[in-house]
Amino acid sequence: MVSKARVAIAGGSLGGLTAGLLLRDLGLDVTIHERSSVELEQRGAGIGFLPDSARYLVERARLPLDEISTSTATIRYLDRQGRVEHERDHRYHFSSWNTVYRNLLRCFGRDHYLLGHEVVDAHDTTDGAAITVRFADGTVDTVDLLVCADGVGSTFRDRLLPASHRQYAGYVAWRGMVRETDLTPGTATALGDAITYHVFANSHILVYPIPGADGSVLPGERLINFVWYRNYLAGGDLGDLLTDTSGVQREISLPPGSVRADHIAEMRASAVARLPPVIADVVVAVEEPFLQVVYDVEIDQMAFGRMCLIGDAGFVARPHAAAGTAKAAANAWALAEALATHDTVPAALAAWEPGQLDLGRQLLARTRRLGSRSQVSCTWDGTDPDTLFRLREEGP
Repeated sequence: MVSKARVAIAGGSLGGLTAGLLLRDLGLDVTIHERSSVELEQRGAGIGFLPDSARYLVERARLPLDEISTSTATIRYLDRQGRVEHERDHRYHFSSWNTVYRNLLRCFGRDHYLLGHEVVDAHDTTDGAAITVRFADGTVDTVDLLVCADGVGSTFRDRLLPASHRQYAGYVAWRGMVRETDLTPGTATALGDAITYHVFANSHILVYPIPGADGSVLPGERLINFVWYRNYLAGGDLGDLLTDTSGVQREISLPPGSVRADHIAEMRASAVARLPPVIADVVVAVEEPFLQVVYDVEIDQMAFGRMCLIGDAGFVARPHAAAGTAKAAANAWALAEALATHDTVPAALAAWEPGQLDLGRQLLARTRRLGSRSQVSCTWDGTDPDTLFRLREEGP
C-alpha cells in the first residue's frame, strides 16, 4: 500500500472531492486546490444519481439515499399532444449538483480545501521521486501524487495530451429548473412521478424532479428540471448563441443569467411550437435557462508517472447516459483501490489506467450512438435498453 504520500488535487468539483475523500480515507495527506475564489455553485442543476455517484455518500457518509435524491419509478414518452406513447417501469434516482457538492464538501471539510488556489503547472523533481506543483499566485509545493480533476476545459489534459481536442457534437443542452409550486398543479403532478421524454425530429427533451434549492426532496418542495438537446451549426450559429449578455463569446457553457434575451425568447417560442404542452409549460416557466455545449473528448492516456487525469479532465462523454459524475466517481474509487494494493504511486497508476481507459471508451462510444440517433438519424427508440441511464454497458 502507498502510505504517507502527499496528494494534491487540482479541481474541487464532485470528482475532485470524491477522490480527496477516498484518498484521505486511505490515510494519505490530501489537499484540494480549487481555482474559484468562492465555493462552487451550479444553481441546482440536475444530475442522474447513479450508484457510483451516490456511493461515497451512502457507503462512507451513511446518508440515506432518499434524503439526498428524488426518485422516479417510470420512464414515460409523450407525443406532441402530450399523450403517453409508451412507458416502462424503471427506477432512477436524481439529485442536484449543489446537493451532492455540499454534502461531499461537508464530509471533506474546509481546512484542506483551498479556494482561489489554481494549479497552473507541475513537473517531476530531478530524481523523479516527487512532483513540484506551481500555483497561480507563484507559490510552489512538492507532492507525491497530482490528481488532475479540472473538468471539461482541463489545463492539464491540454498540457499532457496536446493532440487531444474537444470535438463539438453538433448540438447543445439547454437546461433549467423551476419550483414545483411555480407550475400549475396539473403540470407538477404530470411530471413529478416519472422521467418524461419527448422525441421529435433531430431533437429530444427530458424532464424530471430533483431536490429543491435547500436540498428538500419532499413533493411540492422540489424542482422540476429539464434538459433539451438542440442542434446548432458550428461557426456563426454556435458562436452567436455562445455570445453572452456582455458580448463575450464563451466556449463551454453559459451559466444562468448570461444567455441573451433574444436566444431565450427563440427557445421559449420553439418550446411552445414543438413540445407537448405540459413540457413546454416547464421550459417557459424557467426564469434563467442556461446551456452547455455538448463535446466529445477521447484520449489514450490517463496516467503520467505521478500524475493522472480523472473525470471530465480525461474523457468527456455526451450526457445521454447521465454518467458524467458517475464516471468521475468510478475513476476515484479505482484510484483508491490501486493505491491501496501497490507500493508506489507510479505502479498504482500504471495498474489503474487500463480499466479507466476501457471505461471511458465504452461510455463515449455509447453516448455517441445515442446522440446520433437523437440528433441526426432520428432513430432514437425509447424501448431500447441502450437508452437507459447507466455508466457501464451492462449494470449500473
